Amino acid sequence: MSKARSAGFPGRLRSRLDELYHGNSKAGLRFRLVLLTFDLVIIGTYVVTSMFGLPKGYPALDLLLAAILLADLSARWLISPSARDFLVRNPFHWADMVVILSLIAPLAFGDFAFLRVLRALRVLRSYRVLQELRKDSRFFKRNEEVVQRTVNLTVFIFIVSGMVDALQRDINPEITTWLDALYFTMAALTTTGFGDIVLVGTSGRWLSIIILIVGVGLFLHLLQSVFQPPKVRQKCAHCGLLLHDPDALHCKHCGTEINIETEGR
Repeated sequence: MSKARSAGFPGRLRSRLDELYHGNSKAGLRFRLVLLTFDLVIIGTYVVTSMFGLPKGYPALDLLLAAILLADLSARWLISPSARDFLVRNPFHWADMVVILSLIAPLAFGDFAFLRVLRALRVLRSYRVLQELRKDSRFFKRNEEVVQRTVNLTVFIFIVSGMVDALQRDINPEITTWLDALYFTMAALTTTGFGDIVLVGTSGRWLSIIILIVGVGLFLHLLQSVFQPPKVRQKCAHCGLLLHDPDALHCKHCGTEINIETEGR
């Protein structure tokens, strides 16, 4: 291999990776959707093993998932403009590092597999993927706001339930699976308070206080946003307002006429 060709390989690799992670091509979109599916698999492994009382972890599977995540994180580091940009400007990379640690170091860090759900925050918030879905999926374009709000609500419930499961599983006989933790979480967040499952110990009391003070308000806000009337994403040329009612003819902020694209009757 010639010296020039060898020197050009890192540049070609970065260019290819940048196209896959940030490009507008169909290959890039498919690649990012595969990553999204993989993230859901990671979350699913935690939920399934916990819900059905299976062993907490399979070392071979965890190591395989960690290796794929590490390769993904390394690729993002390679195409990042600088280390500062990679570590400071994108906090989701730190979440990825926590996920990897939760997979490869269970003895040192305990059963914190629920932190795998944090990876969903980065992928499901990916502006590039959402932008592509707006162009290629008619259903997503029509229901984008509802989909995003539903995802936010689901991830929030997963994280709170995971915290309850991780902190109470070994000390609370009433919480033996993730489903028990989810049941308590929904009873607390909806302020139903059946009382058949309660958190025990000092950590349980503090967690209950946090859920009641912070969680209930945030949960109700997210739930309300899901059932709000859907809005259409159409930027007003005059004031920049982005969301409008589906049948709006004028911007409600400045009164400028807007032309919302519809499919007709």
